[in-house]
Amino acid sequence: MALWGQLGFQEAASPLSEQLIYFHDHAMLVLILIISLVAYAAMALMTNNYFSRYLLDGQQIETIWTILPAIILLFLALPSLRLLYLLDEEWSCGLTIKSIGHQWYWSYEYSDLLNIEFDSYMVPTDELESGQFRLLEVDHRALVPVNTDIRVLVTSADVIHSWTVPSLGVKADAVPGRLNQLSFFVSRPGVFYGQCSEICGANHSFMPIVLEAVKINDFMKWAVATADN
Repeated sequence: MALWGQLGFQEAASPLSEQLIYFHDHAMLVLILIISLVAYAAMALMTNNYFSRYLLDGQQIETIWTILPAIILLFLALPSLRLLYLLDEEWSCGLTIKSIGHQWYWSYEYSDLLNIEFDSYMVPTDELESGQFRLLEVDHRALVPVNTDIRVLVTSADVIHSWTVPSLGVKADAVPGRLNQLSFFVSRPGVFYGQCSEICGANHSFMPIVLEAVKINDFMKWAVATADN
């Protein structure tokens, strides 16, 4: 069961991630129906004993199997276009965070709050505490409030990185000299892990992303304490 759990999606923590999972399930259902129909037709053709040496064409069936795939593609394309629109939609955000990729760590700047900037390095294996994940835990987590529209501006200081958090359904390339933007809405408190998903060098697998979502009061207390320091 543990192996099958690793092959699935992470538990959704944002509306965008939920919609991605719903679309995946929708597409898989369509594919299963198509494979079942094709398998049934193939078995029927291989097992029946009826044939005709004078059968040259079947315009009706050819018309049907030309139109039917087009209709099926519409059932896939329309939800996909809707989801693409939702993923790229931008709205008025309650908090803006700038994430800068380095070889091989992330820096965060809270531009809406005064004097909050920090680097986020992976915790070495020999320094992990009980309950922390190897190669995923960092020394400084990026905190965000729940039930708030968050905007992340992603860029890089050296090579191309990629800021990815699967539980939130967000991913954006960090390109030197360019700002990419993504938005999300965290629907529940928790700690969400991600990793750079762009091969950025020898230590590519050692620059994790940890996002901790807390209640708005706890976030404000953290912001005040961090700004004072």
